[in-house]
Amino acid sequence: MNENRNIDQKGTSYVEAIHYVTGRPVRITIRDGLIHSISDMPDKAFSDISIYVAPGLIDNQINGYAGIDFSKADITAEEINKAAEAIWKDGVTTFLPTVITNSHEHLLLNFKSLSDSFTDENLRGSVPGFHLEGPYLSPEEGFYGTHPSAFVRKPDWNEFIEYQKAARGKIIQVTVAPELMGADLFIEECVRNGIIIALGHTNANAEKIKMAADRGARLSTHLGNGCANQLHRHNNHLWPQLAEDRLVPTIIADGHHLPKEVIQVFYKVKGSGNLILTSDVNYLIGLPPGTYKYLGADVVYTEDGLVKNVARNCLAGASQPLIRGVENIMDYTGCSLDEAIKMASGNVAEIYSLKDRGSLAPGLRADLILFSRMGKTLNIKQTYVKGVLVFSIV
Repeated sequence: MNENRNIDQKGTSYVEAIHYVTGRPVRITIRDGLIHSISDMPDKAFSDISIYVAPGLIDNQINGYAGIDFSKADITAEEINKAAEAIWKDGVTTFLPTVITNSHEHLLLNFKSLSDSFTDENLRGSVPGFHLEGPYLSPEEGFYGTHPSAFVRKPDWNEFIEYQKAARGKIIQVTVAPELMGADLFIEECVRNGIIIALGHTNANAEKIKMAADRGARLSTHLGNGCANQLHRHNNHLWPQLAEDRLVPTIIADGHHLPKEVIQVFYKVKGSGNLILTSDVNYLIGLPPGTYKYLGADVVYTEDGLVKNVARNCLAGASQPLIRGVENIMDYTGCSLDEAIKMASGNVAEIYSLKDRGSLAPGLRADLILFSRMGKTLNIKQTYVKGVLVFSIV
């Protein structure tokens, strides 16, 4: 493949590719890390260009990557940089490192080491903040999933403030079970302080879910997962979250976490404008299949990418990059490439008020992915973060 990037003498660069929405060849001019202009190329034959361009993907739940666990207490800048390079290679230009349920002391160290590790400018541009998934989750068996049950506990605002201080104010999302004692006040305080509240690992009834939405909860974390294998057919936590217009579900469309028919229903109920694709990948992505330790338990990582906590008979995160979810949701629902990218980029940017990214328009950050499209398969060829080429296959 010829590199799709060109630089003139003034340092302005441009890429030429097929626009993911219009399907027409365009030239995107990049200046000072921003999209300066987008112009059609009517004189360019389609046979001359076979690469598509779209905004970089935004993943709000990455637990680790390429052997690096983000819930490791003493994570280093070198490890973060290694993970980020692998994440960029898979087309994600913005992501939330996600920290999992653990002891108070561990979480304090974890957030301090994370916040100390962001020294690279491109990396800081890719990470707007952290996602804390737990420890404020349902203590009921099955609903805490693979999270270490010994550390699952009720929400505590004062405790959370300690984590936020350790993280230097960079925790921007918390996943919480709204049925827990004190969750109502905790949600209110988080929302008042600009923190996104997501409902997850919960066995809440409709009343508690409405309460959370009334107090400002915005998301449902990996809806359809993080719950017991058997539920009451009517009275469960799924229906009220689907029925609640103020909640945007995140879903894992990796081919393991949700059956095709479930994703089809979620898509029909919420529509492409009110769904978010997430990966929920853990540190095993990119490693060979086998048996590993994760969150203190043995997990089996199979040839087809399934990660399972055998003792609890539940999934233990995922191993497929977000771009696979983009492929799968097009396959399962028949939605367009435009819609699929929106669910993995634009919708996420809107929830987190990342107004400078998530689509292609002059004045926005030049967070771009260039990719080929072969049938149902999308192959990342180049990734740009703020106009800087951070990954390329040439």
